Amino acid sequence: MANKLKVTLTKSTIGAIPKHKLTVSALGLGKLNSTNELPDNAATRGMINQVKHLVKVEEI
Repeated sequence: MANKLKVTLTKSTIGAIPKHKLTVSALGLGKLNSTNELPDNAATRGMINQVKHLVKVEEI
């Protein structure tokens, strides 16, 4: 099991519902193609699952 996840914003949040926009910003992603490394835990996985249509995830 990986200790970190590399999360990249691949689609714009312009048409997304406000809850998803807040989730993306809570993941530390701002502009398109921005990347952030996050710990691999249940909270992070839940947030990623909510916006899985907007982000790309890689295990590090």
